[in-house]
Amino acid sequence: MPVYVYWGEDDFSIEKAIALLRDRILDPNWIGFNYTSISPDQPDAAIIALNQVMTPIFGAGGRLVWLMNTTISQNCPENVLTELQRTLPVIPEDSFLLLTSRNKPDERLKSTKLLKQYAKEFREFPLIPTWKTELLVQSVLSGAEIVGVKLSPKCAELLAESVGNDTRLLYNELEKLRLYTEGSNQPLEVDIVARLVRNTTHNSFQLADAIIMGDTAKALTTLADLMNASEPGLRIVATLISRFRTWLWVKIMIESGERNQQAIAQAAEIGNPKRIYFLQQEIKSVSLPQLISTLPVLLELEVSLKQGASEISTLQTKVIELCQLYR
Repeated sequence: MPVYVYWGEDDFSIEKAIALLRDRILDPNWIGFNYTSISPDQPDAAIIALNQVMTPIFGAGGRLVWLMNTTISQNCPENVLTELQRTLPVIPEDSFLLLTSRNKPDERLKSTKLLKQYAKEFREFPLIPTWKTELLVQSVLSGAEIVGVKLSPKCAELLAESVGNDTRLLYNELEKLRLYTEGSNQPLEVDIVARLVRNTTHNSFQLADAIIMGDTAKALTTLADLMNASEPGLRIVATLISRFRTWLWVKIMIESGERNQQAIAQAAEIGNPKRIYFLQQEIKSVSLPQLISTLPVLLELEVSLKQGASEISTLQTKVIELCQLYR
């Protein structure tokens, strides 16, 4: 079944999977003849891709046709569905069709059901939620094994805290650490990783801490440091939402009378229940209404940035507004 369907928000992991697919299918000497990528802005892109995948191969290796950022798993015109039904069952075994999308396929559609029927791989590449620290650490350890870097558990935790769910940044930092340790079989020390790794997520946590303390000056200074480090505004917002969401759940559980740390951790989706004690201390002096009123402000901030508002001024304005909630 020579069909591959990849989707999700982890662009870097999708790029890696596509590179592996290309290396496996194509002969390097015949790539120019047997590899086609079709962008979504081309008229009748899906029809072109289906025609291309049926074209005989030139020379050695296989053929790979990549239909980029397609929407046929969310909205498939009737003529495209007809062409899918006609073509998918008869694709030659040495020709391969790859479809990618950021959006999850709608499994109610006939086109999606058809693709699932003929797909060798029907795979999601999701970003790990930033509050799922155990999964982030697992991702770091998996990446370290692939790159060839020996990390202690403490180093893996520090790296996960530093890069969050940015897979591209993770592999960039792991490659940096690999070059640093080249020729050595010893695991990295925590202080070395702390010096070498770009730690913007940690600074975003510091921004959340400054906001919840109502310290406007410190919050703006931390924000300025993040912007000077070229940290994307939406990533800062994602970390803030994750942080305040966790605090809110912990506060809700405490206010409801729950004292079992395991139960609180489960509700807040925290892998390590031992963190609950420290989270309780962080929110001891803030009220539940304050935490509840924070999330709409963060949502407004996220929407404004996605709509193209000026990043620096919008972030500064909303950070000041958030600090006011905790004074």
